Amino acid sequence: MANKTLFQTIAGRFLPHTDARNEAGAPAYKLSPQQTLAQYASTGCFNSTFYASAAEQLDQVLSLCNEVPPEFIARTALYVRQRNHMKDMPALLCAVLSVKSPGLMAEIFDRVIDNGKMLRNFVQIIRSGVVGRKSLGTLPKRLVCQWIESRTDEQLFQASIGNAPSLADVIKMVHPKPSTATRTALFGYLLGREHDASVLPDLVQQYEKFRRNTNPGKVPVPDVPFQLLTALPLTKKDWCQIARNASWQTTRMNLNTFQRHGVFENQELTGLIANRLRDRDQIARSRVLPYQLLAAFMNAEESIPTLIRNALQDAMEVAIENVPEINGQIYVCPDISGSMRTPITGVREGATSKVRCIDVAALVAAALLRKNPNAEVIPFESNVVKCDLNPRDSVMTNAAKLSSLPAGGTNCSAPLTELNRRHAKGDLIVYVSDNESWVDAPSYGRFGGSVTETMTQWSLFKRRNPQANMICIDIQPYATTQAAERSDIINVGGFSDQVFGLIADVAAGRFTQDHWVREIERMTL
Repeated sequence: MANKTLFQTIAGRFLPHTDARNEAGAPAYKLSPQQTLAQYASTGCFNSTFYASAAEQLDQVLSLCNEVPPEFIARTALYVRQRNHMKDMPALLCAVLSVKSPGLMAEIFDRVIDNGKMLRNFVQIIRSGVVGRKSLGTLPKRLVCQWIESRTDEQLFQASIGNAPSLADVIKMVHPKPSTATRTALFGYLLGREHDASVLPDLVQQYEKFRRNTNPGKVPVPDVPFQLLTALPLTKKDWCQIARNASWQTTRMNLNTFQRHGVFENQELTGLIANRLRDRDQIARSRVLPYQLLAAFMNAEESIPTLIRNALQDAMEVAIENVPEINGQIYVCPDISGSMRTPITGVREGATSKVRCIDVAALVAAALLRKNPNAEVIPFESNVVKCDLNPRDSVMTNAAKLSSLPAGGTNCSAPLTELNRRHAKGDLIVYVSDNESWVDAPSYGRFGGSVTETMTQWSLFKRRNPQANMICIDIQPYATTQAAERSDIINVGGFSDQVFGLIADVAAGRFTQDHWVREIERMTL
């Protein structure tokens, strides 16, 4: 019998040879510098992941910024801030541009640095020296100063939350000039200096009156950020007023806090909060990510009223409305392996998310099934794992079923192998994984002389289904893939609802090779 290692079938002859090893040490395909920067920018949170530390991610991003044009860095910063709602990464890319292309940084500054948290991130990153400078310098200083001067007094007060650096620290660095007596008093107040309290902004005066009050429950709770109030002695009446005035995101993040302080004992207020959570306009304005709703649902204590839990599920249905309805047969393949059990935003002491990579993979699969009842979900680890899902069940319910399946190794080719065993027909395959396949790694040759089993099985699937396409969603910040980019294979990274839009493009044939990179390049500078 002929040696199968030496004499491969014609199906594999024209497949691309691997040119890298993934983080698990198995053969893989290297992403281009643009694809890799997009991948890190859309998924990296500068916390430790299963395979990489935060420092390694930072070094990789800074290295990649030396390999791509400054214009692509600027567009990536815009994309991941406006579409993926990332925080640290777009601030870092803006800081990189302060060295590489200050003019481009100025063009995108206000669109990327769009709130107080982002401003403090930007200043902190520059002052750390990681991008090659430790001082703000003339142009960044002017941009920060303009940012402060263009905000209202109330906006600046609301942005004063947070430290290292605080907004007061930033004001000391850039020395903005107050244009009114009220602004002069506000700067003095924020800096802890002598000021005329009688001309402070009304909101600050209301807050100070509430803070100094020694008769709890007698002074109205001011409409200030939640974080400014939580350290104060508050009554149940105060907490009810806070909950009544809370923003959508503050409500989502503090359901358990409201429960502990008796807010949900008020049926009228419980109904108001439930209606807020499911309100379509507020969901859109809050730029909520589907996984954040999943986090709220997962973290909600059992004592949270059913009305609130149902409202979170209603909000999820709104948040995934851009999940496409796809003509033809679709297969969704969520990775449930051991490496997918790590937190989606990485491990950070004291601030690790309860939501894991597997939860996000399950969420994407459940959302696609919800809008495409004929879709088949094929979970995999070392092998495919059977899981009966009802398309009529809520996204939350099916996501919970998938994420509770047992873990094993990572074998990205397993779903395709199963489909080929069945001689299955299909139009679209969607993978959600960290791409760290190793169980199916070829045992011959060097990494440059092999073909991944995923590509081999895809080639066999394409023989029966020449019109089929595959989209591989990677939800961790790594630089390789198991399926090389080409006209019928799209690699994309991230865990925002933007991936659903890209799936819709692929399903409708509105895509080209390097589609994700081209989407980023379409961002207007």
